[in-house]
Amino acid sequence: MSLGSLFKSKPKPRIAESPPVNYLDLKTKPYYIVASVEVGNTTTKCILTATDMNTGKTYIVNKTVKMTRDVRLPKAGEEVFAHTINGTPLTKESIADLVKSTLIESHEKARLNIKTDLHFVVRSTGVVAELDSPDQVGAFIQALAQGCLMAGVPPRLMTPAMSIHNIIDKFRNYTMIEKVIFMGAVASCFPPQGSTGVEVVANEMEGELATAGIKEASRWTDVDFRNPCLSMDFGTTLDGRVTSEELPYAHTIGNLLGLAGAIPDAVVQGTGLVNNKTGATLDIFDPKTKPDYGKEAQQYADQIDQLVVIEKVPSSRTKYGLVPVCPEAAAQNNVVLIGCDVGVNGSDLDKLSRIGADLYNSRNLKILFGTLDIVCSRMARRLVEVGIDEGIVTKKTALGITGRAGISGNKPRLILEEIEKLRLYDHPEINIVFVDDGLARGAAVMARCMNSMGTPKNPLGGLRGSRCILKERMDYESAKGQAPIPKAARPDKDTHAYFVGGHKRA
Repeated sequence: MSLGSLFKSKPKPRIAESPPVNYLDLKTKPYYIVASVEVGNTTTKCILTATDMNTGKTYIVNKTVKMTRDVRLPKAGEEVFAHTINGTPLTKESIADLVKSTLIESHEKARLNIKTDLHFVVRSTGVVAELDSPDQVGAFIQALAQGCLMAGVPPRLMTPAMSIHNIIDKFRNYTMIEKVIFMGAVASCFPPQGSTGVEVVANEMEGELATAGIKEASRWTDVDFRNPCLSMDFGTTLDGRVTSEELPYAHTIGNLLGLAGAIPDAVVQGTGLVNNKTGATLDIFDPKTKPDYGKEAQQYADQIDQLVVIEKVPSSRTKYGLVPVCPEAAAQNNVVLIGCDVGVNGSDLDKLSRIGADLYNSRNLKILFGTLDIVCSRMARRLVEVGIDEGIVTKKTALGITGRAGISGNKPRLILEEIEKLRLYDHPEINIVFVDDGLARGAAVMARCMNSMGTPKNPLGGLRGSRCILKERMDYESAKGQAPIPKAARPDKDTHAYFVGGHKRA
């Protein structure tokens, strides 16, 4: 072995981080401001993004985050409509109130006016654990819409433009609505089931947004995260998708679902440091505490690995990792479902808590944090392995990771090392990107897709290493008979129906 190879530096993970945006620029330059409103199992967020329409790069303007468990209690006469994965009860009214306050607070902190400065709102939810079927997600989205309206969001900011006349003057030079229409493909990828994926898996919308957000964020790095790609969103629950390499629109050929951040949360809930039902790793995370990845952490990680099941979802399941799913619909659409569970629908999460109790009582926080980082990095590798085994992930596939259980601490470095073991790439570091706020960035992308706004010089659509696909899209829509209506023939009120994130909007 040469001396040079001994001291060869390890590949550095590509982590997308955008610089802050100037407040005055928001008022004077063509920045498209989008609010991403998400009620998740652990956190409820309103993240304001601003996209420079000249470059297509998106900046984080404000991030207001609340713990979902702090939502107000149901009032008399209100129906408990859903629960978080940890059992927090939710009603349509309490969801609306939570969304309203979060939206208003976010805009106030950013010194922006909801009615005059905001250009679009995208709503999503990760609370799918206690729903009986994927179809119920639509009702949850309606509750989010009510909260947006209560906060003062104009209804027009939640539906796509029907013609260029619905685009404000400031952005008319940036829309291509006269050339192409929104056909349900966000960042040039169709969801399963034609224009909707809700029949296949309840968290399809989250996977759609995360994928689009990672595509946008990768522009801040040297990773080309376009089709074909695999996105992994490690929130409390797991979501993500695998895309094909078709032109002009790719198809979803894989969906990820199940448990993600809930796994380290369950371990932490056994330590006594947090509430044993609603506690989260976020409650004790300390960036100043250096994790210990030594022998003891490895041994505890091995114990947890034995309880974590990662596999192609069996055809008999209607829920996997507490997420409603329909394997039959997936099979009909040639979609491979890759799931992560602990037992059957979280039945062994209590065993993780017992491991957490033993770990913390006999060891310390450094070993606890080290164990959790190792577990999450192995989960990422195992998910990719299933994709490879099922033939939907190849060396052409870019990997993107977002979500708290995939990007916090030293997880990016460890995940990169785990993926290296698969020998999938010659240079893993330029094929894997780590992204904060992938879902919020995806909301910014979705908003622009719905209004046919793009940046041909710096495209999100198309294949890795390729050019803009605007011409191919125009030819495709023309062949399908879905080209935009000519100006002279366009009625005052268009009747096109759009499917967004698995939910039909008119």
